[in-house]
Parts: sequence; C-alpha cells; structure tokens
Amino acid sequence: MSDGNVAADQLRLLIERIERLEEEKKGVADDIKDVYAEAKATGFDTKTMRKVVSLRKMEKHARDEADALLETYRNALGLH
Repeated sequence: MSDGNVAADQLRLLIERIERLEEEKKGVADDIKDVYAEAKATGFDTKTMRKVVSLRKMEKHARDEADALLETYRNALGLH
C-alpha cells in the first residue's frame, strides 16, 4: 500500500470517528434538553438552572471574581 493510500485510510478513519462522536454529542444534547423540559414541567426555572450549572463548572476564585464584577456593575447602574 502506498503512503497516499495509508494517509487516505487514516483520514477516513478520523472523519468517521468525528462523525460518530458528533452523533453521540447530539444524543447527549437531546438528553440534556429532555432533563430541562422535565425540570420545567415540575415548576423549576430552567434559565436559573442553566446559570447554576454554568457557575458550578467555574472554579471558586473565578466565580467570586464574576460575582464581584456583577455586583460592581449592578451598583454602578443602580440595580440594588
């Protein structure tokens, strides 16, 4: 087999892996959407839940900095 064929085969395999992962990602995204729909049906505010999920991903120092900056902006705009 020539180097061109090996490279083409490797490229095809990589593309196929990416396509499979994209399908898995879509499936997970659909599952997450279903959980938010369930939460909404139960009476939870999904916008707030999304914010909480986002905050939990952050390290504490980054979360503290974001909170301090938000508080500064709110005070500057009179949003007490």
